[in-house]
Amino acid sequence: MRKLFLILFALIATPLHAAEDWSKRAAQRDVVLKDFHFGTGETMDVKVHVTTLGTPHRDAKGEIDNAVMVLHGTGGSGAQFFRPQFADELYGPGQVLDISKWYVILPDNIGHGKSSKPSDGMRMAFPRYDYDDMVDAQKRMLTEGLGVNSLQLILGTSMGCMHGFVWGERYPGFARRLAPFACNAVEIAGRNRIWRKMSIDAIKADPLWNGGNYTQQPESGLRTANDLGLIAGANAWGLQVNYPTREKAENYLAERGRMDAKDPTDANDEIYQLDSSRNYNPAAKLGMIRVPVLWINSSDDFINPPELGLAQKQARQMPRARFILLPYSPETKGHGTHTWARFWKKDLAKLMGTKP
Repeated sequence: MRKLFLILFALIATPLHAAEDWSKRAAQRDVVLKDFHFGTGETMDVKVHVTTLGTPHRDAKGEIDNAVMVLHGTGGSGAQFFRPQFADELYGPGQVLDISKWYVILPDNIGHGKSSKPSDGMRMAFPRYDYDDMVDAQKRMLTEGLGVNSLQLILGTSMGCMHGFVWGERYPGFARRLAPFACNAVEIAGRNRIWRKMSIDAIKADPLWNGGNYTQQPESGLRTANDLGLIAGANAWGLQVNYPTREKAENYLAERGRMDAKDPTDANDEIYQLDSSRNYNPAAKLGMIRVPVLWINSSDDFINPPELGLAQKQARQMPRARFILLPYSPETKGHGTHTWARFWKKDLAKLMGTKP
């Protein structure tokens, strides 16, 4: 399945030469969660696919004490964290998530990647999951599947950033540090909800969607949704610098369309992914989060507009939170700056050196 935002986040195509190298060092498995209870009241067995790097270390009590979990964004998967802009900056010897020291856990969330999702067969009858469901599945995957009962860090990007706040309130202290990158801690409303709803409506308005019972992907609706995602995820300054003429801009858009066509998204999966944030709203309970927090947003993020000033105010509600707003430049990557570790890895190293 094409990973919607992984394509959008890079203004210049990034080679995947590191993917094979890091994937060779990884282990993959499926964890089946029996009788998983969704917030809707529905129950079913759920598969969570998880990739790991490094080796678990056990303390004197036999508990794994070196686990960190990295959570992907909407439309992504754990495999995105093999990309060189992330992996080459973090996993090597002496780097902040050196896999000779840390046990790095990269799950595919419900509805994504190789985990249970609507396109497996249930289509629109699949339970209408939300972020609480996704976090609950992550916790069961950790405790039941991997034997991990605490984490040294949750690093979350975009949707994973929001999951970090859900974790901090739903399971206080399970993760000893939180690094939420590229999100706000308020209800998904305003422009953020509007572009998501526009994307969902575009897919459903395509006659080929047929209430989710399509025989071929509703390409027109998906194209509109993908175009909206491109604008939402991009850095306007970078787009102007890299595509300064009408011809270059239109050629770029055409190339993005060709890439999408080679690896199309499943329409029902995308609807569920975009809608799963519908009841996210951790604002009222942020004071419960008492572990060290490194919260980073970027000044060129259309999805989380810095001019709203939300994160700056909310960070003060958490006693050990540090908020950083990365400056806007032609080199930053819009919303996707969260996955380019060169912009924030020094700050992450400081967080990992902080006592929980």
